[in-house]
Amino acid sequence: MEGSDGVPIDLFVSKTKLHITSSAFNLKFTDSSSNLVFSVDRPPPRSDLRFKRLLSDSSGNPLIFISHNQKAASWEGFSAEGNNNNNNHPLLFRVERTTKSFTRVEFQVFLNNQNSDDFKMRGSPFYRSCTIYKGDSIVAQVTSLMYKLGIQKALVPRNRFRLTIFPGYADHAFIVALTVIFFYGRKLWI
Repeated sequence: MEGSDGVPIDLFVSKTKLHITSSAFNLKFTDSSSNLVFSVDRPPPRSDLRFKRLLSDSSGNPLIFISHNQKAASWEGFSAEGNNNNNNHPLLFRVERTTKSFTRVEFQVFLNNQNSDDFKMRGSPFYRSCTIYKGDSIVAQVTSLMYKLGIQKALVPRNRFRLTIFPGYADHAFIVALTVIFFYGRKLWI
């Protein structure tokens, strides 16, 4: 799934509720042919309790554990590689909310516990959209199909979104993890 030929990659995101009475949900990322590319579920019962979600590839291989740090009001992504019995997973990135209003949310992304802020996420909870930046360049964009398609919105369920990853950035799992944090993070921080 490389975007090296200069063509953006579209992934379609769908939310499914875990239970009718629950507000928790899982996310599935599929390509234009409805093939599963990534999935986000609750981590296995034996994993570290601080992990809230697990990003896996289409084969079910764990990629990134996502954790919510309530004390610091931030989210963290840990590598899921290695032995599950050893809870020593290296930190990959940390995400902090910098702006919050009714119409706008902004997140700062810090890689590998460094203080450099290479990535930013800016989004609108109302329009269910988000843009991910690296410096001044747009890396990816999440849009709600309901608002994008206009008059056809009656035919598109509210739980469907499109993630477009633009050419030039190859770590798609990282971009998907940031998208997951936007979905879960906006619900906790707004």
